[in-house]
Amino acid sequence: MRESELKTPCYLVDESLIEKNLEILDGVQRRTGCRILLAQKAFSLFALYPLIGKYLAGTASSGLYEARLGKEKMGKESHVFSPAYRDDEFEEILKYSDHIVFNSFSQLKKFGSLARDSGKSVGLRINPERSTQEHAIYDPCSPGSRLGVTRTNFEPELLPMLDGLHFHTLCEQDSDALEETLRAVREKFGEFLPRMKWINFGGGHHITREGYDIGRLERCIMDTQLRYGTRVYLEPGEAVALNAGFLVTTVLDTVKNGIDIAILDTSAACHMPDVLEMPYRPPLIGSGRHDEKAYNFRLGGPTCLAGDIIGDYSFDEPLKPGDRLYFGDMAIYTMVKNNTFNGMALPSIAIRDKYGDCRVVKSFSYEDFESRLS
Repeated sequence: MRESELKTPCYLVDESLIEKNLEILDGVQRRTGCRILLAQKAFSLFALYPLIGKYLAGTASSGLYEARLGKEKMGKESHVFSPAYRDDEFEEILKYSDHIVFNSFSQLKKFGSLARDSGKSVGLRINPERSTQEHAIYDPCSPGSRLGVTRTNFEPELLPMLDGLHFHTLCEQDSDALEETLRAVREKFGEFLPRMKWINFGGGHHITREGYDIGRLERCIMDTQLRYGTRVYLEPGEAVALNAGFLVTTVLDTVKNGIDIAILDTSAACHMPDVLEMPYRPPLIGSGRHDEKAYNFRLGGPTCLAGDIIGDYSFDEPLKPGDRLYFGDMAIYTMVKNNTFNGMALPSIAIRDKYGDCRVVKSFSYEDFESRLS
C-alpha cells in the first residue's frame, strides 16, 4: 500500500527506524553483557515483537495482561512488577512470568514463597530517595511515593527470599542521572547487592536519543557488575521506539477567532494524551514554532473538550481542508494510552517497511467503541 492511501488518523511506525534503535540497544548488551527488556507500557506493537525479540532479552510488564502479551507474542524473558498484586490474578501471572518483582515486604511475604516454589526469580523494588527530574507525576522518589521500599523500611532478615533488586527513577533522562541514582543506591543498599544475582536499573533511559552518553551508561553497568558480581538489567520503553513513529492526520476545517485555527481528525485528548498530561508540544514535520514561518495556526481536535489543543505551529502556506500533517515521535505512549472519549474512533495502526511500503496491521470500528461500554 502507498503511504498516500492510508486512511487518517493513522499511527505509522517505521520498521527501519525501530531496527536502528534496536541495533543501538543491542550494542550496549554486547559490549557490557547486560540484558535489555522492552517496557511494554510505552510501546506494545506486538506485530513487531518478532523483530524486537531478535535484539532484546524479553519484556517488562506492569501486570497480568502485559505479561501475557509479552510471553505469547515474544516468548523470551518476562519480568513483571506491580505496586500490588491481586489474589485472583497472581497464579495466572506466574504462568507468564520468569521474574516477579514486589513493591513491599508485605507483598513479598504474601506471594514470595509461591513465586519461588514456581521456579520464578524473585525481586524487590527499592526507593533510593534521590530525585533527578522535574516531572513530579513521573518521579518515584518524591516524598510520600508509593513505589519502592526505602532504606528505613528495609527488612534485611528477608534477603534469603530475594534474587534481585529493582529501581526505576528516571524519565527521558541521560546517563548522568543514572550515575547519580547509582550513588544513592550504593549508599543505601550497597551492603545487600553482593548477595543479589541481578539488579534492574529500570527504565527512563533515553539511550537512542541523539547525544545520549552511551559511554557513561556502559561504565555504570560494568562498574556495578564487576563491583557486586551481579547481572544488570535495563527496561527502557521509549528508547526502543523513540522517533520511530508518526501520527498521520488530515485537516477537516479552518476557523478564525482572533487567531487562525485548524481542526484535525485527530485528538490530543484521545490519540496523544501525553500532550495534555506531560504537557508537551509534539514535533510536526514541515512546521515551525509560532511566528517562525509565514502562517500561524493553532491545531485542535474534533472533540467537544475545549482544551483539546495540540499546540501552536507555523507553516509556509496557509492550511486548508484536506491537507495531511505528520506528527513525529508518535509510536510511544500513544497506542498504549489512547481512548474513545466522545465516541472518537481510534486511529488505525500501520507499519512502513524498509522499502517504503505500508501495511495496516490494525483498524478500528464502531464495534471497538461499543464493546467498551454496556
